[in-house]
Amino acid sequence: MTEIIIDKRFCGPPNSGNGGYVCGQLARHIPGAAEVTLRAPPPLDKRLAAIATDAGTWELRDGAIVVATGRTTSVELPQIETASFEEACAAELLTPVKPHEHPLPTCFVCGPARAKGDGLRIFAGPLGRHARNAVLAASWTPDPNLAAEDGLVAPEFLWSALDCPTGFACNCNPQGGTYDTTPLLLGRMAARIDARPHPGDRCIITAWPIGRDGRKRTAEAALHDEAGTLLAVARTTWIAVDREVQIGRPS
Repeated sequence: MTEIIIDKRFCGPPNSGNGGYVCGQLARHIPGAAEVTLRAPPPLDKRLAAIATDAGTWELRDGAIVVATGRTTSVELPQIETASFEEACAAELLTPVKPHEHPLPTCFVCGPARAKGDGLRIFAGPLGRHARNAVLAASWTPDPNLAAEDGLVAPEFLWSALDCPTGFACNCNPQGGTYDTTPLLLGRMAARIDARPHPGDRCIITAWPIGRDGRKRTAEAALHDEAGTLLAVARTTWIAVDREVQIGRPS
């Protein structure tokens, strides 16, 4: 057993951890590609136990509450969307959620209220000048404070960077060419990291929706460096929830 504390800096909703960051923290214990399922809002600034089970999986526990479960998996995407750094920067200007309309403005990954160097400030928008395009892109230049002991960006921040763009993608409807503002929370994330960038490297994130089934919405994402090298891929499942649940105030 090891302990994990989700610092309040790494929030998604105001009072719980960013889903991608929490998944990435548990995935540190799992060799290779991993799939993590979130089962309860990850509490902030609290000692959580990461425990290996007899079944070969991992659990993140808050006392008797299972916050997340993780296992090894394979993450192979049938198609990977790409963009140049310049295209990604242009897409950000078209982000479908404007700062004053953002549902979670203090989110560590996509919150516009977070200062540069504090939050990741990843603002995914549609590629090209056509709103009907369901492929989103964003630029990301990791800050030096995201480095692990080996000098490369810590893996949990790659999970983080791939998280929120897929949430935005899940609200894109390729058939109708529309974007809705359904409140969503990350339910499951699988990711494979092939290489980790250095802080300061210019990176590109692409994300696109792949399906809907009732309250579930699924999407995929990829992270490339500026030279086009694939660094990481992810597949996510998001759950449509009431607004009060999204912000941590269940009705």
